[in-house]
Amino acid sequence: MQEFLVEITTTIPEGTDPAEVDQRRTAEAARAKELAATGHLARLWRPVGELRSIGIWRATDEADLRINVLDTLPLREWMTFTITPLQPHPNDPGR
Repeated sequence: MQEFLVEITTTIPEGTDPAEVDQRRTAEAARAKELAATGHLARLWRPVGELRSIGIWRATDEADLRINVLDTLPLREWMTFTITPLQPHPNDPGR
């Protein structure tokens, strides 16, 4: 599988029922666990003081990532993505 750096910004539309937001966030957490278990979500961070996420995601290719992984997130319709394909660096100390 190929790795991708994915920046996710979630913008909840003004006037959205808080109960719907809570329901989707609960579903989002469950879906993230499923994607981690299948190896699609490797790591996830939230920058301090920001309402966005940065993660390492895995998929066959970018189309697979978008269609079969990110589009399955319960908050998807409120999200925007910046996707950067990654490749190993020859000086990576984690190799």
